[in-house]
Order: sequence, then structure tokens, then C-alpha cells
Amino acid sequence: MKNLLSRRGLITSAVGASGLVAATRLANRYGLIPPDYGGIYGAGETLTYAAQRLLMSWHPLAREFNRSEISKAFPVNGPPPEDDSYQRFLNRQFEDWRLVVDGLVARPSSFSLAELKRYPSRSQITHQACEEGWSFIAEWTGVPLSYILNLTGVLPQARYVAFFPFDESWDSLDLADAYHPQTLLAYALNGEELPPGHGAPLRVRVARQLGYKSVKYLSRITVTDTLKHFGQGKGSWSPEIGYSWYAGI
Repeated sequence: MKNLLSRRGLITSAVGASGLVAATRLANRYGLIPPDYGGIYGAGETLTYAAQRLLMSWHPLAREFNRSEISKAFPVNGPPPEDDSYQRFLNRQFEDWRLVVDGLVARPSSFSLAELKRYPSRSQITHQACEEGWSFIAEWTGVPLSYILNLTGVLPQARYVAFFPFDESWDSLDLADAYHPQTLLAYALNGEELPPGHGAPLRVRVARQLGYKSVKYLSRITVTDTLKHFGQGKGSWSPEIGYSWYAGI
């Protein structure tokens, strides 16, 4: 990033309540305000996000493990969607399911599961940490999200990538995390088809963020310059859920 404030300047600005306000103003100047900047914790969320983006601007990789370290158990957080369309796709083994990619892209597209599996893939054995305290190590295989974004042609004004599953929840990433090499559209878990409990037919796998950012049961991806018109709905950072929009680890 060009002409960004220095690391020392950001940390110094963070000292004290007045420092939080100053840091927020500086973060806004450099486009580092997260969508959940409002409310009582807004200044802290802004400082966390801005500090991560500045101090870790090289986007390091999450640790990858050996196959012998894969966990024996893989907890499932919640059942698959009861949505009729999802159940129909599930019964047909997702043969006619398609992932829609739209919004601020030059080439809006849709992809079948078979098409996604023909694209270059990546497998990685990483740790998934849940905000509820449990975790596991597993191998995920899928197409890098960056590959799909490059295929569809993200427009210059884009800032976020929003993920919509079959239920009413949704979430989003900024472009830095969307283009991270370990951010996958995963269709396999430990060398087998992704099971329904873990997000079949396709889920996001964001290795550098807490588990709730790895949206399951994908139906659509929208590239956008703002998240305001989507509403918070049942997103992870909505008031009723209360998690942070940025969940970097």
C-alpha cells in the first residue's frame, strides 16, 4: 500500500481513548474501516483490522500440518439447510447445482461442481478454530477463490466479496483475504466429497480466520464496493450474533 501511515504511528495513535479516536480517523483516511465500525466496540474493531492490514501486509500463510496430525473427530456446527432447493440438490447429488458469481465483475458467471473440480486445485492441512472453543485439523481441497475471481474479472472499484449460502445467513471478506492463496472454495474434506454437515457441495475455507468466516452451503458469490445494501441479516457480525466482521487469527 502506498503512503500508508507507519506501524509506529498506528501503535502510538492507539494509546488511550483519544488515541482510539485518532486511529479511527487515520484508518478512515487510508480505507481501513471495517463494516462493523459503528457501536461501542467500533473503534476497537477498526484498530484491530487496520493494525492487521498494516503490520501483516505481506499476508503470511497459516500453518500447514502433516497428514499424521489430522484430527480423529470433525465437529459439525449446525445441521444442513432445510431449504427446499438445497434438499433437492442434495437428493440429486448436486448434479444441477451451480455457483453464481456476480456483482462488480466483468464476466458474471455460473459454475457447476464438475467445472469447479476441473480447475487448478489446492490441498492444505490446516487448523480450523471455532469461536465456540473447539477446533480440529483437516485436509481441505478446492479451487483457490482467487482463480475464480480472476476468471470473472473483478472490477477496480470492488472492495469486498460476499458469500451467500442456501439459508438466510451470509458473510464477506475484503479483497486481501479473498485473494489469499489459502482461501479456497472447498469441495473435499480429507480426500473425500465434502459431507453435508461440513457444507456440501461447496464452502469457503479461510485458513487465516475463525471458523464462522468459512461459509458453508454456497449458492452465490457477489463482488461489491459496499456491504450496506445487503443488510446485516443473520451474518456473523449482526447485532443478534455479535461476532466481529474481521476474525483474523
